[in-house]
Amino acid sequence: MEPEEKELQLKERLIRIHEMEEEIAAKEKALKDKEKEKKQILLRLSSSLWSDLASWADEDFRSINGQIEFLLAEAVRKHKGGK
Repeated sequence: MEPEEKELQLKERLIRIHEMEEEIAAKEKALKDKEKEKKQILLRLSSSLWSDLASWADEDFRSINGQIEFLLAEAVRKHKGGK
């Protein structure tokens, strides 16, 4: 293979790598933008309920926030399915 051909192949690979990096960056930005769409709420819980949720979340390998979000999503899904 001629040096010019090798150089051309390397340039083509670099272009593909650059395109892949741009695609990854765009996907990361989309994920970050999606996370920003979440709404924040203030939630007051009794300490016993907090403890129970914390234990449950730990069993499921989730944060307490993730556990609450999971439970609410399940409740909404079941509610929608029942109608």
